[in-house]
Amino acid sequence: MKDRLQAISETALAQIKQASGLDQLNDVRVDFLGKKGQLTALLKSMKELAPEDRPAFGQLVNQTREQIEAALEEKKQLLKQAALEQQLKEEVIDVTLPAKKNNVGHRHPNTIAREEVERIFIGMGYEVMEGPEIEYDEYNFEKLNIPADHPAKDEQDTFYISKEILLRTQTSPVQARAMEKGKLPIRMIAPGRVFRSDEVDATHSPSFHQIEGLVIDKNVTFADLKGTLEQFAKELFGEETKTKFRPHHFPFTEPSAEVDVSCFKCGGKGCRFCKGSGWIEILGCGMVHPHVLEMCGIDPTVYTGFAFGVGLERIALLKYEIDDMRLLYENDVRFLKQF
Repeated sequence: MKDRLQAISETALAQIKQASGLDQLNDVRVDFLGKKGQLTALLKSMKELAPEDRPAFGQLVNQTREQIEAALEEKKQLLKQAALEQQLKEEVIDVTLPAKKNNVGHRHPNTIAREEVERIFIGMGYEVMEGPEIEYDEYNFEKLNIPADHPAKDEQDTFYISKEILLRTQTSPVQARAMEKGKLPIRMIAPGRVFRSDEVDATHSPSFHQIEGLVIDKNVTFADLKGTLEQFAKELFGEETKTKFRPHHFPFTEPSAEVDVSCFKCGGKGCRFCKGSGWIEILGCGMVHPHVLEMCGIDPTVYTGFAFGVGLERIALLKYEIDDMRLLYENDVRFLKQF
């Protein structure tokens, strides 16, 4: 058995020396030292020896195992070093080549405009509130003084999901929900996506964004509304901006008005941007209708308020002098990276 042990040792060391890769070296290890390896099989055959010879032979087997393991480890390190040197030789990095440019995205023009409007009103003490885009007819129309037979319902071109559920046509339902909670006074703006069945063109889209504001408190007057919107216009378009209020009609406000600002492009002299008038329409507003307050559980003899609404896309188009709303949604990187 000693001759057999000597033969195993010599064969193992010879195969280790000839191994050209880590996989081949692992095969040698399994063949000689594994559970079914040659050295393990020899240990199991020790029962054939006389009891007095077994300790000495076992010691020889262990010495042979240690010798093979040492040879395996030495060869393993040599093969690893050779593989690393080959990898370094093949994967040469030319540090003079230009680096790959990391394309980092940025905020969309709509987002920039929305955050600026929010910043202005938060600075005035307003709270930013949100509501569901899928809304009840009751909140989208009824509580805003637009009953079932009101012509404004037809003008809105609403997307109905069922008779009572629809895609909101404005963010005013958020105002109704805020009033219904009864936590007064209220100073809030409600930015969000709204939906109307409009054909897509340079100024219309079936999905767009609005920012509507609401103030409910004691002794709120139209003068407060005018002062608020004048300050808003100055902060958004510049200190030289002037505002003009034109009488209008909205079902949920009385009195109501459309608001124009002096053209920030020509300073009110008249240009292509303002179509020669010197003024640009930006939003609608008015004092909250007493009936709207009643339907939301607020006593109109004690509290008054005002509301206003502006299209976010319109703000972005005006501020960045974009002449086609569709550019905001076409995801053309050449256009968007300008902002």
